Amino acid sequence: MLQKFNAADRVLSNNTFISNEVQYNLLHRISESTGSSCLKADDETMIYAQSTGNNAWIWISKNISVTRQDELLQELIDFLKGTTLPGVSGEPTLTERFAQIYSKANSVQYQPTMRLESYFCSELHKPVNVRGTMRKATRENVETVAEFLAGFSEGAYGIVVDPATQIPEAVGIIDTGGLYLWFVDGHPASMANIAHRSPRHARINAVYTPASFRKKGYASALVAELCSIITSESLVPMLYADLNNPDSNKVYQKIGFVESGKIVNIKFK
Repeated sequence: MLQKFNAADRVLSNNTFISNEVQYNLLHRISESTGSSCLKADDETMIYAQSTGNNAWIWISKNISVTRQDELLQELIDFLKGTTLPGVSGEPTLTERFAQIYSKANSVQYQPTMRLESYFCSELHKPVNVRGTMRKATRENVETVAEFLAGFSEGAYGIVVDPATQIPEAVGIIDTGGLYLWFVDGHPASMANIAHRSPRHARINAVYTPASFRKKGYASALVAELCSIITSESLVPMLYADLNNPDSNKVYQKIGFVESGKIVNIKFK
């Protein structure tokens, strides 16, 4: 039987889930979101969570049989009858199995859209001899951040947007206080954000460097400085990286990030 849960629920702190916590760190953020739908199996071997308009995330314990996993997936799909999902994310084999059952039950098609690697950094290796300094982004940097967000959208998702449309998002992300820029000779050269803090980790995202500033170590230096901030708070840095971007994966690995499990994003259509 499925039960509702929130961010304070013990299911997010049990040892079975913690063994996959880096891979499924976004579940913490979703469970905190107003209006999100969060369900767990009564034996706490499955978690389903979706924030409004976004992909649902599904976690199932690896300690149960495939037969039991399928039973839980079917129970979840029966519970979701009449609900239209934009997509689903999670460990590839599990997520694709859910997508197969869901698509058949709801007469829709599905397509993988992005594959990610989750990483955590337990031992930081800061790059040396990188020019520049880190500064926290302020409202004075709104136009630059909007330009960087537009560049990130095109590079990460292939979606071209006008930087002017990113102004509201730029203001919002700056105001959260987690966005930092790397400056070289007074010019912003890279961007990274501490997006969220969960009980044991802090997630870094929105890492972006304009093409003219790449291959100089600026993103590596900036991410490493954010890792220092995070570890000073007794948290472990983590992030997700697009597997189609081998350069960014190498950057993270070089400064100490360790692979912790793949995630696939699937879209229903």
